[in-house]
Amino acid sequence: MKTNEYMKRIIDKELESYLKVFGAIYIKGAKWIGKSETCGQLANTIIRFQDSELKKRYKDLVETNPKELFDNTPPILFDEWQVNPSIWDSIRHDVDEKKERGLYLLTGSSATREGSTMHSGIGRIAILKMYPMSLFETGDSIGTVSLSNLFESEKPNLGKLEDESKITISDFPKLIIRGGYPAVLDMSEKESILAMKGYYDGLINEDIISIDDVKRNPSKMNALLRSYARNISTYTNDSTMKRDMENEGIEMDDKTFADYKNTLEKLYIIDNVPYWPTSIRSKRSVRKSDKKHLVDPAIACATLGLTSKKILDDYNYFGFLFESLCLRDLRIYAESIDGKVYNYRDDTDFEIDYIIELRDGSWGAIEVKLGAGDIDEAASNLIKFRNKIDTDKKGEPKFLMVLYGGKYSYPRPDGVLVVPIGCLKN
Repeated sequence: MKTNEYMKRIIDKELESYLKVFGAIYIKGAKWIGKSETCGQLANTIIRFQDSELKKRYKDLVETNPKELFDNTPPILFDEWQVNPSIWDSIRHDVDEKKERGLYLLTGSSATREGSTMHSGIGRIAILKMYPMSLFETGDSIGTVSLSNLFESEKPNLGKLEDESKITISDFPKLIIRGGYPAVLDMSEKESILAMKGYYDGLINEDIISIDDVKRNPSKMNALLRSYARNISTYTNDSTMKRDMENEGIEMDDKTFADYKNTLEKLYIIDNVPYWPTSIRSKRSVRKSDKKHLVDPAIACATLGLTSKKILDDYNYFGFLFESLCLRDLRIYAESIDGKVYNYRDDTDFEIDYIIELRDGSWGAIEVKLGAGDIDEAASNLIKFRNKIDTDKKGEPKFLMVLYGGKYSYPRPDGVLVVPIGCLKN
């Protein structure tokens, strides 16, 4: 299954490492992001449970004689394993019995059956989440600034003075519309809009039903996603979103709204950013609010039927989409170095866009700005934020960064780093 056309992913090295430690690895994430292709580079046997011609045979084997499926050359990839969820326990038992590593890879685009039919795979089955491609993976970021280096080095390496992001402000709308979906990367804007429309139509007309065989209304799901798209990169609450939907003539009671939102979470489409559990010096409280996000801003564009011109004509909304693009990449880079991304907002509505915290507790804070004109204000906020944090408990930040849509990386006299998203990598 190896191919010269495969574009390397950041998760590749992590997968290779995990195969040396665990008997099986489960890679979860939204449809169309390249899970099967990535795992196929490592697999010697591929079994596609969603194959319409073989689906019935695979189902019968899983239920009656799963060992026949295991009698192939490992690593064996079970693509879309949740189609036959009982395979999970069979794999777990087989790993226990064989006591070998690197036997199985599983991919899944739906979390419907997680926790309900599977027993713990702790120590046997590792779980990794995969995202669409980052700008560094697609070759759009020159990768001269490493997030890993910012955490590890006392003196951050921002590249050479002449290093310049090759992405201009007018390029970002196309990159946002295209998203990080491998199949769309070589398309023109018109083609990518059409491709993402097909993806979106399949999501609201088929996936929301096939996930658990519950008949949901595509018009209601469309209204929910439109509201999510309009409120991307904000703290808008569910009540406000419901009123937003009512303005489009769609009403939902609380139970239905929760079900539809939960369905999108299980399909890995909704991907909100949790609050940062931290200690601050004052008596102010930290608001425990998620920041609204989709797994890729391209979904928001497909939902609202946006073109590059429409995005450029609404600079304010352009900023929210740009932030979502940056968030997607930050998550990919952070998780590759064992980190998580959080938001911060206190009860005075003072907020910082994103905090990355590693497993060892080290952290850095990031403000996202589309244009260079907002850098001074963003840097001031970051310094104010650092002074709010109880560093006796949380430690000093490894870095304070303004991530923006400009050309050059540089350190400011106040210590804040200014980095283009077109220069960042993991």
